[in-house]
Order: sequence, then C-alpha cells, then structure tokens
Amino acid sequence: MSDWMSDLPQAAAEYLENRRLDEVECIIADLPGIARGKAVPASKFARQKMFHLPDSIFYQTITGDWSDAAGEAGFVERDMMLVPDMTTATAAPWTGDWTLQVIHDALDIAGAPVPFAPRNVLKRVVQLYHDQGWTPVVAPEMEFFLVARNIDPAQDIAPMMGRSGRPAAARQAYSMTAVDEFGPVIDDIYDFAEAQGFEIDGITQEGGAGQLEINLRHGDPVKLADEVFYFKRLIREAALRHDCFATFMAKPIADEPGSAMHIHHSVLDMDTGRNLFSAEDGSSTPAFMHFIGGLQAHLPDAIAVLAPYVNSYRRYVKDHAAPINLSWGHDNRTTGIRVPISDPAGRRVENRLAGMDCNPYLGIAASLACGYLGLMQKREPSEQYTGDAYDSEGDIPRVLGSALDLFDEARDLHEVLGPEFARVYGIVKRTEYEEFLQVISPWEREHLLLNV
Repeated sequence: MSDWMSDLPQAAAEYLENRRLDEVECIIADLPGIARGKAVPASKFARQKMFHLPDSIFYQTITGDWSDAAGEAGFVERDMMLVPDMTTATAAPWTGDWTLQVIHDALDIAGAPVPFAPRNVLKRVVQLYHDQGWTPVVAPEMEFFLVARNIDPAQDIAPMMGRSGRPAAARQAYSMTAVDEFGPVIDDIYDFAEAQGFEIDGITQEGGAGQLEINLRHGDPVKLADEVFYFKRLIREAALRHDCFATFMAKPIADEPGSAMHIHHSVLDMDTGRNLFSAEDGSSTPAFMHFIGGLQAHLPDAIAVLAPYVNSYRRYVKDHAAPINLSWGHDNRTTGIRVPISDPAGRRVENRLAGMDCNPYLGIAASLACGYLGLMQKREPSEQYTGDAYDSEGDIPRVLGSALDLFDEARDLHEVLGPEFARVYGIVKRTEYEEFLQVISPWEREHLLLNV
C-alpha cells in the first residue's frame, strides 16, 4: 500500500479493504457547484502531487458559455494548481470499478488561493471568524425532488412513479407512506452515504410531489459544504439507478413548493467551546441579536448568491413554504429567519432563504458573511415577528436582475467574500441572465402572440 493510501479517512479505507483501487476522480466545484476535474488511474494519482486546470472553468455560465470575467490579462486560460485535500477522499460507490473521489483546492502558480474558487471563498469567511476567536458551526438541510425522467425541456416536469405504480403524492408532508413510495431510491442513498462515511440525521417527505428532505449533523462549514457537494452527486446517481431523476432546481414543478437549503448557524468561542448566542443563565446574548441583525441587513445583498438563477425566484411565493421577507421569530416557519426550539447550548439561527440550487460553498459562505458583518457592526435586528409573516410585505428581490444590482453595490459583503470573487461572480451571473432574456417562453407565445 502506498503512503497516501495509509492515511485515508476511515470510510474510504474500509471501502477499499481487500480491494484494488482502480481510479481516482480529482474534482473541484465550479461556480454553479458542478464537479470539474479528471479521472486518473490510481497508480498515476500516487505519483502526482497536483494537477492543472485552466482558471477559465470559473468563467463559465450554467449553459457552458463563457463570460467576459478574465480580468486585465484577458482570456488566456491560465493554469491553476489543483492540490488534493486527502481528508475529503471518499468512495464513488456507483461506479463499475473501485473508485475514490478527492476534492482539490485551487491555487495559482505562486501558491496563493484562487480567490474565486468557491471552496476558497468559504475558507476565507471561516478564517475571518477564526481571527476573532470564533468557530462557526452550520447544519444544512437539503430538499430535492425525485421526478420522472425528462429528456425534453419543452415538457413539464412530472413526479416520479412510486412503488405503488401511482405518481408521487403531493401535500403529504412527513408521511411515512409517502417516504416508502421511494424506498428503493432511499435505500441506495443510505447505502451510498454509508460507503462514503456520511451521517444522515434523517429523511422526511416534504410538501411537494416527490419532494424529500435530508438533514445533516451540525459541524464545520467547509466539511458540511463538501458533504452537500458530494450528496448532490450521490443522490442523482441513486435516482438514475431507478429510472428517475433527482433535481435540485429551486422550483421544478409549477404548483408545488420549491426546494430550499436551510442553513442553521451557531458560533462558538474557540477557547471555551461556549455558544456565543447563550449567556451563562441560558438567556440570549447581544451576539445572538447582532447575528440576526446582520442577516436582516445584508441578506438582500447576498440573495444573488443564495438564489443564483432566474428559476430561484419562483420559490419565493407567498404561502408556498418559502419566505418572502426578512422577518425573524422563534419557532416560526413563515419567517425568513427562524430561531428553532433548543436548549441554551444549542441556540442557533436558521436562514430559510437559500435555495437548494445554490453552490453549497457559496451559499454557506454568503450566509456566514452576513452574520459576521452583523457581529462586527453590532447590528440590531427588528422586533421579533409574531403571527403569519406572509401577512407582511415582502422585502427581498423578486427577480435575478434586481438581486444582482444589490450584489454589485454591496461593498461590505465584497470585502468579506473577496472583491475578486465578487467581480467574477457578478459578471458570470449577468452573462447568464442575459442568456435567459434571449429565450422566448411558452407563456409569451401563448398569451402575446395573437393578443397584443
């Protein structure tokens, strides 16, 4: 066994026990969160300390076209050094041979972190917390739909067929019978997750037809973002085994709720491990209020990261299980910022605005950045909202263009996420938005063709 294999994480080592490793997938997340990289024979991986990819992978839009984000040097496609983080080594259990995946970090030729690589953006934000003596803790929730195979974009997306032979039922939230309909897919999700060493805190049926939610245990933001990145691929592969698709679109089906990536936040003192949100007598602290105040003040600027596509804004619909404003409240799922029931040690804040279509590294980084700014600026939140927050006015952008306008002017947020990241991200998303505006929709043809 080579030296690098002797230090594999436990789950990866157990996966390969008494087996010959065939291949290693060297991967990195681009701006949308798509895995980019290359697969190499295990023998070659053992000999390489890094590999190269052009930095232009971060200038691509979701359609595969190119934005004009290359900067002063122009579009020269400079090579990056991709260095493996062996703590992320994990199985690819759906492959036909024995394969590991390893997430890589992007460095420039001088060895500095590439500022617009999503994992580096999150590491930058986490380091800002560490510089203050704080440890940020997150727990993401992943919502997604299992849908019938759809190979024609002109056709509406339909729920998958369940074991009963009937389409997956909607409006059956928390139904165990509904979960059982997807039993074979869920079994593979559990099996794949176990092989990869991931701990699932639970799977529930959500309110949409074929919509499920997976909760992950709280922990380090980078580690949890890695897991969400891995989970998206894992879930898609499990679905394909059963003749259906898994989709993480924010709003795949018109009359169903959208899919969110709710993010739970707490902050610990690095020296004592104490939750900064709770005082010794169990009451909430000023830091707790400042974190909420930061989310309220800066989330509008960050919505373009948490809701990165035109489809994302179809999720923010009144009375459709997604927030329409930045109100906050205790145990209130109609508010954009919720304080779940917990004991003082577990006091946390839930950001309910992020869509499941966001890049997990960037979504968690943006949410943490807003809370960090609140802590540093000692932002005070509004009064707690009681009652149904859908009865109040919306105060978040409703379309991507408006969200990008706010993001482009958000200098405080740029300083936390990184000015060069903000520059590249804004250009790429503008390019995507302009691509979308060139598409004529069925609604326009139906209602405008002969009526205007």
